[in-house]
Amino acid sequence: MYASGVPLGLLTDAKGPRTTTLLGAVTLLIGYYPIYQAYENGKGSLGVAFLCFFAFLTGFGGCSAFSAAIKTAASNFPDHRGTATAFPLAAFGLSAFFWSTVSTLIFKDDTGRFLLLLALGTSILSLVSIPLLKILPPSDSYFPISQPPRPVESTRLHRTRSNAGDPDEAGTHSTTAFESQPPVHARSLSSVSNPRPQTLNPDHDENSSLVSSKYAHRPSHGSIDNEDDDALSDVDHDSHNPDIRGLAMLPKVEFWQLFLTMALLSGIGLMTINNIGNSAKALWNYYDDSASHKFVQQRQVMHVSVLSFGNCIGRLSSGIGSDLLVKKLNMSRFWCLFVSAVVFTLTQLAGSAISNPNTLIAVSTFTGVAYGFLFGVFPSLVAHTFGIGGLSQNWGVMTLAPVLSGNIFNLLYGRIFDKHSVVGPNGDRDCPDGLGCYQAAYYMTFFSGIAGIAVCLWSILREKRQHGSHRKKAVHDRLA
Repeated sequence: MYASGVPLGLLTDAKGPRTTTLLGAVTLLIGYYPIYQAYENGKGSLGVAFLCFFAFLTGFGGCSAFSAAIKTAASNFPDHRGTATAFPLAAFGLSAFFWSTVSTLIFKDDTGRFLLLLALGTSILSLVSIPLLKILPPSDSYFPISQPPRPVESTRLHRTRSNAGDPDEAGTHSTTAFESQPPVHARSLSSVSNPRPQTLNPDHDENSSLVSSKYAHRPSHGSIDNEDDDALSDVDHDSHNPDIRGLAMLPKVEFWQLFLTMALLSGIGLMTINNIGNSAKALWNYYDDSASHKFVQQRQVMHVSVLSFGNCIGRLSSGIGSDLLVKKLNMSRFWCLFVSAVVFTLTQLAGSAISNPNTLIAVSTFTGVAYGFLFGVFPSLVAHTFGIGGLSQNWGVMTLAPVLSGNIFNLLYGRIFDKHSVVGPNGDRDCPDGLGCYQAAYYMTFFSGIAGIAVCLWSILREKRQHGSHRKKAVHDRLA
C-alpha cells in the first residue's frame, strides 16, 4: 500500500481522481476475491507467491481510492485544507474497524464470508463514489468591500488613467502593462506605498509555500504606478503558490524535515500497531497463566479496536485543529506534528514500564491518537510546502518513509521478542517473560521519539524565521 503511493500519485495528478478510483475498485475486487476462494478451497489451492501478489493488489487498490479522495478534498477546499483532508483520512483509519464490525454483526465468526464482504463491499463502495470525486475549478479571489477587484482580462492587464473631474471616463484611456504575467521581481518599487500589503495577510502566508516564500518579496524595478501594482497583486498572489514535484523536492530542506518526521514517528506507531497483539499475549500469559486462549484473543481484538478509534480521533483533531491554528492563532501546522511527537515519546515510556495487561490499553489509546495526529495534518503540510498540483505524487513519496522505518522497527521488535521466546514441541514460539519480551524495543523507539521532537522544533523555528523576516521586511518597505 505504501510502496504504490508514488505511481498512483503520478496517475492521480495526471488523469484525475476518477480514473484512480476506478482502478482501485477493480484491483480491490481482483485482490480480495482470489484470497476468499483460497480460504474456501483450503490448503494448497493457491501458492504463496500468488497469495502475496493478490494481497499486494488489495493494498494497491486501497491506496488508489485513498489518493483520489485526498486529492479531491485538498483541491476543493484550499482555505480549510486540514479539515477537508481530515475526514477521508479518518475514514481510512477507521475502515478496518468498520468492515470487521459489519462482518461480526452479519456473519459472526465466518472468515470466508468476511473476505467475500471485503471483495464486494470495498469495490462497490469505490465505484459508487466515482461520480462525487470531481475537482472543482478555483473560485474567484476574495476582495474586501472597500477595495473592489480591478479587471484582469485573460493574460492582458490594462492600466487605466482617469480624469479627476470626470469619473465616467475612467478606463477610456488605457495602455497595456504587459502581454503576459511577469515574474514576481517585475513588480514596481512603488508597491511599498501600497496601504494594504499582501504579505501581512496570514491567509496568504498559509497559502504560499515555505520553499517559495523567500522569492515572494524581492525588491523590484519598473515604472508601474500604485494603482497598477494594486491590481497586479491579484495576479501575483497565485504566482506564490509553488509546483514542486518528485525529484525536485530532494534539494529542499523542507522535504527532508517532513520526510524525517514521518519516518521517525510513523515507525514508532507501526511497531505498536503491528505488535500490540503479541504484547497483550505476553503480558496476559505472565500475569495470569489461567487466562484462556479465547480470552486473550478477545483482549487482542479490543486493543486493535482502540487503536483504530484513537487513530480516527487523532486524524480529525489534527486536521481540524491545524486549520484553527493557522486561521485563528496564526501558528504553524507543524505544532500538530510536535504534539504527535510528544505523545509518541511519552507512550514509549509507558510501553517500557507497563507490566499489567489491564493498563496496556493506555499504550494502544495514545499510540492511535498520536499516529492519527501525525497523518491527519501531513497532507496539508505537503500541499502547503510543495503545492497542490503535485500533491498526490508528493504524498506518495512521503509514504515511503513508513515503508523504511516501519520495517526497521518491526524487525527490531521481532528480534527482541524472539530472543526471549521458547520454541514449543509443535514449533510455535511463546514468550514467558511478560514485559521483558519486548521492553528493549520501547527503549529504542523512545530515542526515535526524542529525535522526532527535535526535527519538529527545527521545522517550527525555521518556518517562523522565514515568515517572520518577510513580514518585517514588508513593514519596513511600507514605512520607507
